[in-house]
Amino acid sequence: MQLSNFLRTVLKLDAATCLGMGALVLPAAAALQAPLGVDANLLRSAAAALIPIGLFMLWVGTRREAPAGFVWLIILGNLAWTAGSLLAAADLPGVTALGQLLVAGQGLGVLALAIAEWAGLRQSRVAVA
Repeated sequence: MQLSNFLRTVLKLDAATCLGMGALVLPAAAALQAPLGVDANLLRSAAAALIPIGLFMLWVGTRREAPAGFVWLIILGNLAWTAGSLLAAADLPGVTALGQLLVAGQGLGVLALAIAEWAGLRQSRVAVA
């Protein structure tokens, strides 16, 4: 499937946020533990996961054509990340108010990217038809 310019832009933005967040949180996990109330190992694990995810998004976003399944994988992954973030913000033991705000806020940001990617996928499919 040919990817619309809009979809490619959103995928690259999503990749940049993943890679940026991973690069920022990975080395700072220990310092963030106290103000966020989130275990440093959990922060490190989440940040480390963002690197390959972001690279995959970047790879897809730089293609003129890609299987629709790759885009759906990214959208569904973003929806799962959103759900996990909202659950973590509500249920992590010891999470601070700042931690809840930041974890839920980034989860909602990821939801916005998923919605934009879905719109871009629809646009890409219409352009093909």
